[in-house]
Amino acid sequence: MPSDDVKRFHAEFADVFNEFWHGPRFGVQRRGFQPHIDVMRTEDPDELRVMVELAGVDPEDVHVVVHERALVIAGRRRRFHLDCRPSYHLLEIEYGPFERRLGLPVDVDPRHAEATYDRGLLVITLPIASRPPRRGRITIRVSTTA
Repeated sequence: MPSDDVKRFHAEFADVFNEFWHGPRFGVQRRGFQPHIDVMRTEDPDELRVMVELAGVDPEDVHVVVHERALVIAGRRRRFHLDCRPSYHLLEIEYGPFERRLGLPVDVDPRHAEATYDRGLLVITLPIASRPPRRGRITIRVSTTA
């Protein structure tokens, strides 16, 4: 029969092993910044609208590309640099590079697409194409309001 010290050692070792592989207990497992997205189709005008939640992201750090029937939104949310040495008590905001790829349900006309950024929300407007567009990558410039 193992002693209480050996049992306690095994339990502590199992806890350390689980934290190493699964992250700390009662903590948030970090996976990197992945912005939330809504996609909808409107009828008048006939277009797809993609809304991307990008709070804290500089619009100059956002890149939007249409390639055939895929939309790629990529960029980086940078950590704010403080003038002091903080002692963190809670860290939930994700920072760093991100990339979201969306398959588009219909052919779009990327040459007439628009992307506007306002108060942390990126809205991409993609007119529906009457016929499949020419193949190739089209970059959509992100503009800001105000």
